[in-house]
Amino acid sequence: MASTISVDDYYQLWYDNNKNIQQSDPSDSSDVSYICPPQFGRGYERCIELRDISLMIIDEQFHDDLIFESKSEEMYVDETEIGFHLAGNYNCLDAGKNFIYSDGFYGTDTKVVALGQKRLLKVDIHFKPHILSSFITNRTEQIPPELKRLLEPNKQGNRNHQVDTTTAAMRLPLEQILNCPFHGLTKQIYLEGKCLELVALKLEQLAQSNHESTKSTLLKPDDIERIYQAKNILIQKLDNPPTLIQLARLVGLNDYKLKIGFHQVFGTTAFGYLYQQRMEKARLLVLEGKMSVKEIARATGYQNQSYFSVAFRKRFGVNPKSYRFNDESKIGG
Repeated sequence: MASTISVDDYYQLWYDNNKNIQQSDPSDSSDVSYICPPQFGRGYERCIELRDISLMIIDEQFHDDLIFESKSEEMYVDETEIGFHLAGNYNCLDAGKNFIYSDGFYGTDTKVVALGQKRLLKVDIHFKPHILSSFITNRTEQIPPELKRLLEPNKQGNRNHQVDTTTAAMRLPLEQILNCPFHGLTKQIYLEGKCLELVALKLEQLAQSNHESTKSTLLKPDDIERIYQAKNILIQKLDNPPTLIQLARLVGLNDYKLKIGFHQVFGTTAFGYLYQQRMEKARLLVLEGKMSVKEIARATGYQNQSYFSVAFRKRFGVNPKSYRFNDESKIGG
């Protein structure tokens, strides 16, 4: 059952529930957490103010679906927002998706839906256009068009919105943000670097998207169906995957078309996807806590436990045992 609430009323209840703001890091007054009102669910929204960047980490679970309604005068928003959905569904975006909002005018009547009874985990980065301008010299003719659109004020039109798939390269700094081991000034420097890394990866994704839209390999419906078959085979054979040539033969494509087409459809290579799925299965088994690290390594295709631990740490920023401990301490109640 869904509940409808105005955005103003929703945030007023958050304010009433957080009159005594909790500092996530006692050594950093700009790092605060707001606890979800119990009538909505459980979890928190953490805001970390960095130099010219606001980092939001949202980790909560609502009792029921929530519909947020906003009715206000049209307003100009002078910042860019990049968001990464890691779990749950919010504003019709599932886990594994990311979005970018440019500056511009925000609509008057809007509705946003958050699905309940499932963990919602997302990371949002807010920044002003001048943070990108600071990296640019006087050679403005070399600025890519997708970056120019973010640098130039958009005071005539609405905010541009684009959704893409979060890549394996993006997943690593996201996990490192969520599992940041530092405090105080060191944490500020570390998180600023990770945020800028994500901004760079997102800009590269925009550039690749624009390039592929004009020069992508033409895939027939039958090709796409075979590429999905290849994806399913990789999922079924996580512990003993075929080579690229073997996989291509299994689905009736040549290896070049499979390689190019897989990246075009899923935003990563076939074995980049295999790595993602292996690590996701490993993550779930680690959180389940029923298997040893050695058993999880074998279940995900790693015969050597040390190689598995290195791969897990590369993906999630911490070793398997630390990851389970960190997850248990994130959402209370």
